[in-house]
Amino acid sequence: MKHKRASSRVVLITGASSGIGKCTADYLTTKGYTVYGTSRHPESCPEIKNGFMIKMDVRDTASVKEAIAHIIEKEGRIDVLVNNAGFGIGGAIEDTSTEMVKSLFDTNFFGICRVLQEVLPVMKQQAEGLIINMSSIGGIIGLPFQGIYSASKFAVEGLSEALYKELFSTVIKVVLIEPGDFKTEFTANRQNIMTEINADDFQRSLNVIEHDEQNGQPPLKIACLIEKIINDPKPRLRYAVGAFDQKLAIFLKKILPNRWFDRIIMSYYKLRSS
Repeated sequence: MKHKRASSRVVLITGASSGIGKCTADYLTTKGYTVYGTSRHPESCPEIKNGFMIKMDVRDTASVKEAIAHIIEKEGRIDVLVNNAGFGIGGAIEDTSTEMVKSLFDTNFFGICRVLQEVLPVMKQQAEGLIINMSSIGGIIGLPFQGIYSASKFAVEGLSEALYKELFSTVIKVVLIEPGDFKTEFTANRQNIMTEINADDFQRSLNVIEHDEQNGQPPLKIACLIEKIINDPKPRLRYAVGAFDQKLAIFLKKILPNRWFDRIIMSYYKLRSS
């Protein structure tokens, strides 16, 4: 992005009621950015100090349009969009109902599409903009008993890759952030599906998942990375962020045969071979 004072930059962060979104909103306001965070229920959310919390349901096109129109009315522009809203499902794919799959994709993937389709015309008109889509290590590696969540993040990866190419000749930049495990409310908010099928495997894997999340790094690390990206005139498409072993796993997937790599992942999540 062109060099501008932080105070003149307007940042929109979806899913800013907790976790990475809330931390990023609070952090960027301390740096002088004008921050709008969104939530389905802003009246019950902690305030963003020196920022604004507004209503937006990314599953509802009318709600998205209304929120974007509100920001444009107040500020006249949106310089940075952080597509962060999302949640997880834990459980076997075969036990996850189609309704639950649709619900998760409606937020994690179609929610991003809805917001993009409203914000992109604004950025094109102002001839400037930065889009940051929040992916996950689960968008690069299919995680056991988080298959639906991984699928939604794989979709975000593909969407962002394509959008990066579509906008390459413009002044609008597209970035993917791929977090590993961070200590947020994501664990408590995950919708777990209990089942008798593979119940032991699921419980062992879930124990590993929850341990890693609750012992993960602070979300402030991602907030600092986002500010760094905002101030980089030539940001790259992908930024993996997290513990060393998680970033190593991303690298190993690129160089190891699939069978070897998958054995490593299954062993890590304590899955037994038959």
